[in-house]
Amino acid sequence: MRTYKTAEVAHIIGIHPNTVRLYEDLKLIPKPERMENGYRIFTELHIEQLKLVRLAFQIEVLQNGLRRKVVEMVKVSATGDFDAAIEIAQEYLKRLRQEQVNAEEAIKIVTQILSGAVQESQRVFKRKEVSDYLNISMDALRNWEMNGLLTVRRKQNGYRIYTEDDVKRLKIIRSLRCANYSLEAILRMLNQMSKNQNVDIKRVLDTPQEDTDIIAVCDKLITSLREADYNAQKVICKLQSMKNRFL
Repeated sequence: MRTYKTAEVAHIIGIHPNTVRLYEDLKLIPKPERMENGYRIFTELHIEQLKLVRLAFQIEVLQNGLRRKVVEMVKVSATGDFDAAIEIAQEYLKRLRQEQVNAEEAIKIVTQILSGAVQESQRVFKRKEVSDYLNISMDALRNWEMNGLLTVRRKQNGYRIYTEDDVKRLKIIRSLRCANYSLEAILRMLNQMSKNQNVDIKRVLDTPQEDTDIIAVCDKLITSLREADYNAQKVICKLQSMKNRFL
């Protein structure tokens, strides 16, 4: 069986030797044996595990613990339990597809609200009432207001009051936040919607402005989830191949 030194492994994978050592410290690859002089000895298993690591971390999907699920899968694979790693990867893929459903559903909900298909209550709400009615935390309401997503009127005593239009706007924000759109993307959509109610919601959310310096991953949520879906399928195939080869 052929063996490799750290520098050789790094060259094959296309990473720095320190990155190989970092992956070992993070338990993303099996712990290599060492020669009498202390040099690490890597095998074909390490090469394939490192390829898996690079493949698995190509896509940055952070919402709802998906990134942690990827890390868990890689670490389990590093222990040699490929069946368990495949099971985790399949669960990850399942959750990715649910996130895709949530994202598409959020846009449908927004479209229904904008078209008037959803009828709102005629009540005027206090903050606690709107929090309970929409199942939105008080902290979330404060955060959305601070980030300019909503401007709430106040009574003379200083208490905030939420009108029917405010509730409609909050439902839009809530739907998109549940689908993990960034506050920046939502604000962009709301601003464009105020200028043109016939705006293509999906296009606005999925297309960041050219002059935006920092683009959150969620600005292209649907696109990134589809890419992650394809990547997850490749990861599962890779794990199956490693299982067949090394077990």
